[in-house]
Amino acid sequence: MFGRRRGMETAGSAGQDTSATLTLPHTARLLSCRVLDTVHQPVRQAKFEVTDPIGRRVVSGETDPYGGFTAAVPEGEYRLSVTAEGYAPFHGATLVGDPGQPGTGEIVLDAVEPPLLPAPGHWELDPAHSSIAFTAQHIGFAKIRGRFNTFAGGVRIADRMEDSSMHVIIDAASIDTGMRMRDDHLRSADFLDAARHPTVEFYSERFIHRSGSRWAVAGALTLHGTSRSVTLDTEYLGLGTGLEGEPRAACRATAELHREDFGVNWQSVLAQGIAAIGSSVEVVLDVQIVHKA
Repeated sequence: MFGRRRGMETAGSAGQDTSATLTLPHTARLLSCRVLDTVHQPVRQAKFEVTDPIGRRVVSGETDPYGGFTAAVPEGEYRLSVTAEGYAPFHGATLVGDPGQPGTGEIVLDAVEPPLLPAPGHWELDPAHSSIAFTAQHIGFAKIRGRFNTFAGGVRIADRMEDSSMHVIIDAASIDTGMRMRDDHLRSADFLDAARHPTVEFYSERFIHRSGSRWAVAGALTLHGTSRSVTLDTEYLGLGTGLEGEPRAACRATAELHREDFGVNWQSVLAQGIAAIGSSVEVVLDVQIVHKA
């Protein structure tokens, strides 16, 4: 069904027992598969995507608690991609509707070792190779994207990674959305009030390992003079070496903030009753840190 791979059986569309429980259009066929690890335990919440031969997405989703997924598709040839945290990705092909390949396919994913963690010690955030960006909704459907141009920070890596800490300081006045009038408004008392609260700060002493290269970095974010607990959903990207031979580490972190939680309550409503600026703000940090001797 999907070609040959270690630990994987070839198969095709779902058998009669499964299709008998569903009412499908006469042109539809079932594409069914289970995703397992190397000891044949189900891999739940693995992400799968089915595309046609020219790369257009047909259906996507996640595996169920038993590692399975089923989708109704027209007869034809498809490509299937499966990814899961801590496992090597799978890419294969299948011909749905081939009567010579009945049953349910099994895909076995090989585990991969997580990237090496940074060595214990003090690491400094490198602003030249890092970014702190955000996205906010505008007039109900459009999005405004911006960034902070000036920031600094450091990370203390402990012998046990979970005992590490970090501190990041952002210059509130360095906000940049590419439009001077809008940026001046964001710096004003209606939003960041940068004159009274010149910095945005995040401090964390809780590094929580989720799985593979996924971590949660929980701490306190102080914005507009108000502190709230915030957790960064973080993907650790591994170690590298800079042009001068210096050790570097990288990560990508995301969080969703609600500006009202920090007392940023300015709002303007359009004639249609639509808020000019949305409540939630998506924050993305792409960070490189450099080891300090």
